[in-house]
Amino acid sequence: MKITAGKIAELVGGELSGPPELVITGAAGLDEAGPSDVSFLANQKYASKLAESRAGLLFVTEKTPVAGKNTVKVKNPQLAFAKVLGLIAPEVNPPAKPGIHATAVISKTAKIGKDGFIGPFVVIEDGASVGNGTVVCAHCFIGRKSSVGNSGLIYPNVTIRENVAIGDRTVIHPGTVIGSDGFGFVTEGKSHHKIPQLGGVEIGNDVELGANCAIDRATFGKTRIGDGTKFDNLVHIAHNVQIGRNCLLAGQVGIAGSATIGDNVVFGGQSGSTGHVTIGSNAMIAGRGAVINDVAEGQIVSGYPARPHREAMKIEAIIHKLPELYDRLKKLKGNE
Repeated sequence: MKITAGKIAELVGGELSGPPELVITGAAGLDEAGPSDVSFLANQKYASKLAESRAGLLFVTEKTPVAGKNTVKVKNPQLAFAKVLGLIAPEVNPPAKPGIHATAVISKTAKIGKDGFIGPFVVIEDGASVGNGTVVCAHCFIGRKSSVGNSGLIYPNVTIRENVAIGDRTVIHPGTVIGSDGFGFVTEGKSHHKIPQLGGVEIGNDVELGANCAIDRATFGKTRIGDGTKFDNLVHIAHNVQIGRNCLLAGQVGIAGSATIGDNVVFGGQSGSTGHVTIGSNAMIAGRGAVINDVAEGQIVSGYPARPHREAMKIEAIIHKLPELYDRLKKLKGNE
C-alpha cells in the first residue's frame, strides 16, 4: 500500500491535522507503528501511549487531545483503521485467479458462477450452485441442492451438506460444518433411536463463521442465521435454532435446539442457552453465562443460571465472603 494522509482522511471521512502529502505505506498497533504507518486509539485507557508512539498518522476521536502528532479525527477510530486494513489485505493475500482446478469433482447438474475460483479436490454434488465471484478453497464439500451466494469466501476443509442455502458475501473459516444432523433421539428402555433430520440450514448475507463451527440442520424446516451475524471459532448451533441479524457469538458458545434469538444479541465466550427459550433483541449474555429462561429485549445477564447482571454480581460478591461468614458463625456457636 502507498497512499497519502490526505487520501486516507478522504477515505474515512475524517478531519486531517498534518501534511496531506505525507505518504503512508503500512498499518500497525501503537507500539509497533513506525513513521510510515497509520495506527489508531479507540480506548482512552491507552491514551498515554500516544506520546510514545512513532506512528506517522493516528486515527483518534474528536475528544482525544493530541499534541505534536499527525492525526485524522473520526467518530470510530477502529472502524477507520479497519478500512485502511481493507486496502492492505489484497496486497498481503492476493485474491485467487478465477477458474476451476483440474482435480475438482463437480456434478454436471451443478451451477458455477462467473469470476469465482474452485480449488483443488473440491467436491460439488448434484443440483448445487456457487454464485458469481465466490472462492471455494481446497478440500471443501458442497452437498446436493445446496447453494452458496455471490462474492463468498469458503476456506479449506469446509463441509456444506445437502439442502443448505448460504447468502452473499459470506466468509466461512476452515473446519466448519454446516448441515450436520441435529442431536435427535428417542429413548426406549436403554436404547436410543435416531430421529431422522429432514430439514435444512439457511444462512443470510454478510455472515462470517469462525473455524470449526457446527450448525445443525433442522429436524423439519430450517435452522436460520440472520444477515450480518458473526461467529467466533468453535460455536455450536443446534437444530431448529433461529438467530436474528447482526448478532455476535464469541468462542465456544453453544445454543441448544429450537432457541429463538433476536437481532443484535451478543454472547460472550463459553456462554450459551438451553433449548426452546427466547432471547430478545439487543440482549447481552456475559461470558460463561447459561440462559435457562427467556431473556427480555435489551437485558444484560450473567452467571449460572443467567440472571440480571447486577444481581449476579451481588451473589458472586456474597459467595466470596462465605469463608469469612462461616468462620464467624463457628465462633458464635462456640460462644453459646
